[in-house]
Amino acid sequence: MKKNLIFIGMPAVGKSTVGIVVAKRLGMRFIDTDLLIQEQEGKLLREIIAESGVDEFLEIENRVNASVKAQNAVISPGGSVVYCKEAMEHFKKIGTVVYLKVSYQTIKRRIRNPKKRGVVLREGQTFKDLYNERVPYFEKYADITVCEDGCRIEETIENVLKAVKKRGNRARRRRRFPKNLTISQDSK
Repeated sequence: MKKNLIFIGMPAVGKSTVGIVVAKRLGMRFIDTDLLIQEQEGKLLREIIAESGVDEFLEIENRVNASVKAQNAVISPGGSVVYCKEAMEHFKKIGTVVYLKVSYQTIKRRIRNPKKRGVVLREGQTFKDLYNERVPYFEKYADITVCEDGCRIEETIENVLKAVKKRGNRARRRRRFPKNLTISQDSK
């Protein structure tokens, strides 16, 4: 298994909450890249978006996420990171991407005001539009998908840990028995 876990998904799926607990359970450190952005820019996400606009925010998000240097870490970027090609390519190289999947109805219940939360919405875009736009990106980049619908947070955490362990076991088996290895009677 790669050295890091990167959680992607819509805002309010629990990337940070689940990420912190998974990091503790696996003896890893936790990195919230939204906090890195705020620290580097000296502003809250919603302030950056309001002052600079969506496109400039995405440039900042791409730069910060693409520069994350980590080993043995659980990384939680913002939901809009999937628009950042360099950042996502970087994350795919340094870790296993875990998509925390949840239905639109569940997300809508969890988020009352997307703008207050610093959600990247373009002019005239609804939260439903954003959800529909992002889901294909999440699916494209995911190495592991964990569906949260109907789960309590504890169940989501256990499901993530099981999926990560299962993926790690598969990776170890592939290293021991590569696909191109042929064992014949003559080779004994």
